[in-house]
Amino acid sequence: MELFNGILSIHGVSFLMISVIAIAALGYVLGRITVKGISLGTAGVFIVALAYGCIFYKELSSEINTDFVGNALKIVDNLGLILFVTAVGFIAGPNFFGNFKKNFKSYVVLAVIIILSGGLACAGCILIGRNFTDLSKPEFTAMLTGILSGALTSTPGFSAAKDAVGTEELQSIVSVGYAIAYIFGVIGVVLFVQIIPKALKADMPKERELLIAADSKGNKKKTPENLISMDDFGIMPFALAAVIGIIIGSFKFGNFSLSTTGGCLLVSLLFGHFGHTQHINLMPKDSTLKVFRELGLMFFLIGAGVSGGAKFVQYFDAVYFVYGIIMTVFPMILGFVFAKYVLKLSLLNNLGSITGGMTSTPALGTLISTAGTEAVASAYAATYPVALISVVLVSQFLIILFS
Repeated sequence: MELFNGILSIHGVSFLMISVIAIAALGYVLGRITVKGISLGTAGVFIVALAYGCIFYKELSSEINTDFVGNALKIVDNLGLILFVTAVGFIAGPNFFGNFKKNFKSYVVLAVIIILSGGLACAGCILIGRNFTDLSKPEFTAMLTGILSGALTSTPGFSAAKDAVGTEELQSIVSVGYAIAYIFGVIGVVLFVQIIPKALKADMPKERELLIAADSKGNKKKTPENLISMDDFGIMPFALAAVIGIIIGSFKFGNFSLSTTGGCLLVSLLFGHFGHTQHINLMPKDSTLKVFRELGLMFFLIGAGVSGGAKFVQYFDAVYFVYGIIMTVFPMILGFVFAKYVLKLSLLNNLGSITGGMTSTPALGTLISTAGTEAVASAYAATYPVALISVVLVSQFLIILFS
């Protein structure tokens, strides 16, 4: 009962599918556990996926060809990202451009400050830590730059760092650093967006009113009547936006590209902003967007978690893990304080901007649940592209400066 000359087996593929479903079920149970009002939410799926990767990845690889397992998890990961960011773009689109125009300088400055402070934290760790490591100068720089991209959960930054170091050996070291720091990079921001409102004893209904009032001053348009919908749920325009986004994200300008995430976010924002073309409805139903957003986040966390768990066990080093914590916490706190006291952003606008500046997809999902409104997606969408470009540039600069 084998396919492709023994590379795959029906039993092995079934095992993989059952694993994904089981991780989702257990992850949501874990995410519901609440301690003093703080819970992991959908990030509980990530924790279960990590544990699964640590314990069962070898068994999974023995059941199925190892390369296939890695590629399959990458497909699950990428499919999740496509669904999530496309849904977020549609949700944020109607209010995005008005909100962005009003707070343009704030979003740009905040995103740059978050990424630059992460870069400075990385530079400080390189300068101090290279006196206490057995790695060569280029190897240590590659490791710490990989840790930075993991701490900021930035796949484009990770790719840029790998391109910048050049050799295959140094690229593998960048990958190790990314895997070590990625775990806290996800969990740290997820917890932060829940702890801050609790610590500040925020009046969430009032904060929602402030955020929605700011959004209502944007350029949301009324949808004309008698528009033609391609299907009852709006899956066709959703799929069209995703396909165009993937194509746009695949174009490279030197070492930089928008990536699948950036491309899908950009196109879905435009679809959501215009809402229709001629007599054709371009907006999926709200229920469709909510389901795709949650489903996408779940798939992304499973794909990233299982593969990350396997690498974490193999390469874990406590010192490098601490470096990752520093590179996650320092820019996050600095960005929040700057947004609160200098930019005077409201709490939910601030936290939404932080999730975008930290390029944290899971944290946005958690923040939407914590805030009780999807309006926070506009702030995420506004800071994310600037942070995306900044982290690519900073990663390349660190490699050039310290190698």
